Amino acid sequence: MTALLETVGLQKAFGAVVAAGDISVTVRRGQRLGLIGNNGAGKTTFVNIVTGHLKPDAGRVLLDGRDITGLAPRQVRRNGVSRSFQIPQLFGSLTLEQNLLMALAILRKEGISSWRSARSDAHMAELDELLDRFRLRSYREQTIAVLPGGVRKLIDVAMAVTHQPKLLLLDEPTSGVAVEEKFPLMDVIMQAIGGSQSTVLFVEHDMEIVGRYADRVLAFYAGRIIADGDPAEVLSNEEVQRYVTGTAA
Repeated sequence: MTALLETVGLQKAFGAVVAAGDISVTVRRGQRLGLIGNNGAGKTTFVNIVTGHLKPDAGRVLLDGRDITGLAPRQVRRNGVSRSFQIPQLFGSLTLEQNLLMALAILRKEGISSWRSARSDAHMAELDELLDRFRLRSYREQTIAVLPGGVRKLIDVAMAVTHQPKLLLLDEPTSGVAVEEKFPLMDVIMQAIGGSQSTVLFVEHDMEIVGRYADRVLAFYAGRIIADGDPAEVLSNEEVQRYVTGTAA
């Protein structure tokens, strides 16, 4: 598989705190990459730099060989990078259908002059496809504010994939979700994006989720990568067990 994402010598500091210290990573097309580490380890800083929400102090971000370092989030999205958030970025007073139609209209650069204009045949066909892929049809007319946390997570991811990104970043997709719902939620997400050709990076604190859904894991500690490899290899790494999972003997 060819490289889709490359970061070269990324550095970012907040005062005396080093959030990214010379982070160089190559991500192959089609990978499912899990990012692990304690709070403040540098995972979200890495995601924010890649998606344009933070500018690095030094280093470069390359997507398909093109330098996207420092581009605004909207420009990064246009280059094929999308993300979901730890706290879903949704319009709580609108229905699920209205949230997705708004995302589709923005994607097509059409805007929304009225909900009637948003309900074009093309938008409705795409909406139906997303509802089926993410198993959300039964929630279609419900207001976001009354929906369970797991359903909101699915909607946020569905909105992130409306423009069929090359690279999809998920920030803690199972946080705030009941334990018994985590695996079903990730099953739906991974199945829904499985046929989209997206490369997926996901930040996660649940090591069982990481072990099941990632084919490669990066472990962060104090702004640097301390392990990189397949899940079994990384989770058995001595530094990872000491600084990340707390399972060292």
